[in-house]
Amino acid sequence: MRIGLVSSAVPLIQGGGRFIVDWLAPKLIEAGHQVETIWIPQTDDPETLFQQMLAFRLIDLNDSCDRIITFRPPAHVIPHHNKIVWFIHHFRAFYDLWQTEYCAVPNTEYWKSFRRTLMAADTKALNEARKVYTNSAVVGRRLKQFNGIDSEVLYPPVMQPERYFSVGYSDSVVMICRFEHHKRQHLAVEAMKYVKTPVRLHIAGMSSGEEEKYVHLLRKTVMQHRLANRVTLDYRWISESEKISLLSSALAAAYVPLDEDSYGYPTVEAALASKCTITTSDAGGVREFVSDGVCGVITAADPRSLAEAFDRLWSNRKHAGELGSGARARVDELKISWADVVRRLTG
Repeated sequence: MRIGLVSSAVPLIQGGGRFIVDWLAPKLIEAGHQVETIWIPQTDDPETLFQQMLAFRLIDLNDSCDRIITFRPPAHVIPHHNKIVWFIHHFRAFYDLWQTEYCAVPNTEYWKSFRRTLMAADTKALNEARKVYTNSAVVGRRLKQFNGIDSEVLYPPVMQPERYFSVGYSDSVVMICRFEHHKRQHLAVEAMKYVKTPVRLHIAGMSSGEEEKYVHLLRKTVMQHRLANRVTLDYRWISESEKISLLSSALAAAYVPLDEDSYGYPTVEAALASKCTITTSDAGGVREFVSDGVCGVITAADPRSLAEAFDRLWSNRKHAGELGSGARARVDELKISWADVVRRLTG
């Protein structure tokens, strides 16, 4: 089958939205399909969102592809006679983050009308799909709530799970993800003000240019509270090899986003290295993977509660190892594999 993998991409920004496509392509080729990956540049500027959606809508792949699989919005608006959608998130500022502190769009009549029009356009395009999958039950519930669309959960694996390993449990909690306000690295940094053990925190990743102020705020917090000897802010792109090395010796991973779209690659990567994830009760899709006391730790979304979790694992490495083993078993329990993904997307 000739398959087109179509997704939007913000130029020069890496992350899960790209990985899900880049890692799927070779697996489809291994299964005997012809694959073309089509990246369409997109910006997150709401002022030009409808113009961008129109450009996507005018793309015609009917003659060149037997099937298209779309991922990051607004790729789902592309018309095709055999369209499969693996939906990874909405334009969240107009959906679940509307009128929250994480939404920069003003609550005016203009933007309310804009939001209604966007929802109608999304619903029409999604209803054209032969099948809609989501990367988590959380996103599936949003699709049902906002667009009335039924979907099936299809959890994304990492590219080479066999590369991950554990060499033990050090004194560092690691947090590897993009620096973004709604990823809430600030909760973990602030938690370090309250820890009572010598536990350390290592946060690594990049961000879009729009989040530079957030990174500056984190650095300021570290300096103000004299945490520089215990908190590492590693603001750069982390290669897969570096990530694997960091996780191999970590005490645990921390991932505390607000109502995340899925369990997040950081969670499953940690699990593959037999490391548990510390998360929060409002972390969204992360909760689909992490069970408190079984394969991770779930706390309230406040720094003191996170500090207690950090201290508890530092003080009991055996328990950290048991939770890490539970996290590794959870990967198998959820049947997270490329074989399952390829079978369902091509069936």
